[in-house]
Amino acid sequence: MGRGREGVSKQLLVVVALIVISFTVFVAFLPRDILAVIVVTTLLAISYFGGAVYLTTHADRIPDRLKHASLIWTVLFPVTTVVVVLANIWKDVPLTALLFTFALLFVFVYYWLVVPLALVQKLRQQNWTRPEKEWPPLTVLVPAYNEEQYVGRCLDAIAAADYPAAVDVVVVDDGSTDGTYVEALAHATPTTTVVKQPNGGKHAALNTGLELAETELLVSVDADSTIDPKALRSLVAEFDRHPTAGAIAGNVKVGNRGTFVTDLQALEYIVGINTFRRAFDLLGVVTVVPGSLGAFRREALLSVGGYSGETLTEDFDLTIEILKAGHTIHASEGVVYTEGPETWRDLYHQRLRWFRGNIQTLVKHVEVFSDSRFGLLHRLGFPYVFLSLSFLPLLGIVVFGLIVLSVVDGSAPLLLVIAAFFVLLQLLLSVLAIEIEGEDVRLAALAPFSILGFKQFLDVVLLKSLADVFLGNDLRWKNVRRARQRGSATRNASERSPER
Repeated sequence: MGRGREGVSKQLLVVVALIVISFTVFVAFLPRDILAVIVVTTLLAISYFGGAVYLTTHADRIPDRLKHASLIWTVLFPVTTVVVVLANIWKDVPLTALLFTFALLFVFVYYWLVVPLALVQKLRQQNWTRPEKEWPPLTVLVPAYNEEQYVGRCLDAIAAADYPAAVDVVVVDDGSTDGTYVEALAHATPTTTVVKQPNGGKHAALNTGLELAETELLVSVDADSTIDPKALRSLVAEFDRHPTAGAIAGNVKVGNRGTFVTDLQALEYIVGINTFRRAFDLLGVVTVVPGSLGAFRREALLSVGGYSGETLTEDFDLTIEILKAGHTIHASEGVVYTEGPETWRDLYHQRLRWFRGNIQTLVKHVEVFSDSRFGLLHRLGFPYVFLSLSFLPLLGIVVFGLIVLSVVDGSAPLLLVIAAFFVLLQLLLSVLAIEIEGEDVRLAALAPFSILGFKQFLDVVLLKSLADVFLGNDLRWKNVRRARQRGSATRNASERSPER
């Protein structure tokens, strides 16, 4: 991580150059018709993205009668163009190859537009320095439920943080049945308050902490996470950089790497989560301030009534509420390390909760789709989340099915060429994202599984989550076993069933 600004910038330029060269060389092997589809679709995506930003940033110049027309255009124009392209080339290229290309294109445009923005954000953030002035006091909220063997480590990391002003800590034990409360007391400093309340869910614990806090700036940290020593400085600095910000997102990294499952998650966080936060930071519409680490203005929290328990993902829900209230939300370099599930079973249960909660939040705030008053949240933020929770998983299944069909209709060789093109692109984009984060480039070796394997696993879990939400199935929090608590007699599935 210890690379200087100049070193990082040079390495990024080298990676970008390699991407351009590799892309150009590989294009020569693609059929001309397939290349035409790729170019047209990419231009359409760029047109939509750029148009949405312009419409939002120059809304005062657009007559009201044209605002809805512009929204309709962004839908009809791509659809019409795709139909025209298909009508002209479908006879020359096998249908499975065309569908395969469109499916992969849709997935990759999702990233093509985001990674370059993340690069711009990284370079801008590197070149900004906080003015010399007094640092404000903070209150760190730590909600905890059955976090024995974790909460002490979390509190030690907060106490060791390099922050030059007063830091109060409020730990709220939300009805734990293990030794969380005792462990929190053992690791408490003179500025730490530890309270215990009946189990009411994470949102209830955070609201209790909010009531006890006295500072204008608040930071929330999950009890099973550990913050980097510079994390608090990074979060607060972003409030100075963005005076209209109601909240600042932390940079979440997987700390327990070393296995195939956890390394895949580490790469996913870098490419699929943190990269998007960086991109949307430029626009002030970061859509999730993670529960692992986030900072808030008290005013912003109170303006939306604090934390809600209406969904399984209170962090996503709260973020959308703050954006709807008119605040901007940005991202920071403040790092927090979380423990990723170490087995496929536990990863499955974790993602069920995430996906179900995200879907619930989309449904709860469905009016954002039709109300242009919400600006970039309406035109970009929510549509991107919607695509990631709807079309992308379906396309992932389609890609896998088309590979099987290609063996039947004889187009397998062409599909292999197209697939190789996208695997290369995914690999290069992963390397770029890893360089942006200053991470271990060896993680890029897992990039092909982002297309085939890991993606399909997540797609299936997401589709099940959609079915669960709309069929009204059991949506309670499911047990996710963690390394430090395996074998503990006080930690079992029944203890994880209360509100979380």
